[in-house]
Amino acid sequence: MNSERRAVLSREEIPPMLREHVVRYEQLQQNLQAIMIQKQQVELELAEIDKALTELRKTGPDDVVYKSAGSVLVRAKRDDLLKELEEKRELDNTRLAVLAKQEQRARESAKELQTKLDEMLRGRIKPPEA
Repeated sequence: MNSERRAVLSREEIPPMLREHVVRYEQLQQNLQAIMIQKQQVELELAEIDKALTELRKTGPDDVVYKSAGSVLVRAKRDDLLKELEEKRELDNTRLAVLAKQEQRARESAKELQTKLDEMLRGRIKPPEA
């Protein structure tokens, strides 16, 4: 059995460069997951804003409207509230675009690192001995 190469290496047997790549890959995956969660939250917020704008546009200029201020509802001017929601939607759309770019970069980096790890594990690239 000693002549057979074991499929699973102990932590001490993993070359330092490979270990560093694995840690970096795990960090990239965690970062990607965090970006995707943020992106989903912004998308949900945008959906809420769009729904609120749709309902607000159905009201007349003199209708009484309220906005949430913490756990209280406060009377607000319809036009001011429309403007506020439009600005928030614009800001969220910008945030969504930034998050989409971050997600794309993180995916590309993770894919590149995954390829390097695969090559290292297959022995195509010999990690330098430490």
